[in-house]
Amino acid sequence: MSVNFAKCRSILITGTSRGLGLQMVKHLVGISERPHKIIATARNPVKAQELQQIAKSHPEVYIVPLDVTNDVSIAAAVQKVSSIVGPTGLNCLINNAATMIASDLNTVTRDGMMTTFQSNTVSPLFVTKAFLPLLCAAAGVCDGGVLSVNRAAVINVSSILGSVQLNWGEGAVLKSYAYRTSKAGLNMVTRCLAVDLEPDGILCTVVHPGWVQTDMGGKEAPMTPEQSISSLLAVVCALSEKDHGQFLDYEGKNLPW
Repeated sequence: MSVNFAKCRSILITGTSRGLGLQMVKHLVGISERPHKIIATARNPVKAQELQQIAKSHPEVYIVPLDVTNDVSIAAAVQKVSSIVGPTGLNCLINNAATMIASDLNTVTRDGMMTTFQSNTVSPLFVTKAFLPLLCAAAGVCDGGVLSVNRAAVINVSSILGSVQLNWGEGAVLKSYAYRTSKAGLNMVTRCLAVDLEPDGILCTVVHPGWVQTDMGGKEAPMTPEQSISSLLAVVCALSEKDHGQFLDYEGKNLPW
């Protein structure tokens, strides 16, 4: 599957200082059919050296500071992004920023649960709420009424570990109360957003990028970031009405909730 965002005026990705978020930016700047404006956010952009280098050589990349757990930071980011995208609004928001705290029944803590839930479940919701006016603006100026990332879309990066149905037998080997619960919660947030934002013409989908060799996924993971993101972005750019409110993997297959 090819990755074609040529008709997407603007895309914003959270958590791009490393891992999958950084790989998304790297992949997008490496294709000719890239979005017109790629907005890469990071909690501390100064320390994101690789991201800074990409922006220096690609004028379509805009780096915006954003701590997704801080409302003041979110509000400032909205103002900055508004000045970047202008009256045509924001076409695609990818909520990628996340944290993982390994925690089995013996090691799980209240603080660990709440920190993970705040980052992985609550923050994507409130980031989406904050950027909603820009998403609605994009949906309103788009020709045609079909749902797609070229019009307006919210893509939440979740995990197969958030599937309640699959957390059984072999699927329950990885023990992580905080992470699994937070991603299950994100899946529900996405479904709620899909119901509420459909009348505004905004596509909402939740995606699983696979088990990937990142700081979070570990070196034993079977997929490289390049393999994961090339497949995932091919799925994202082709999303349509049939994918609204769905839980998909990096190959576009539906996953059980």
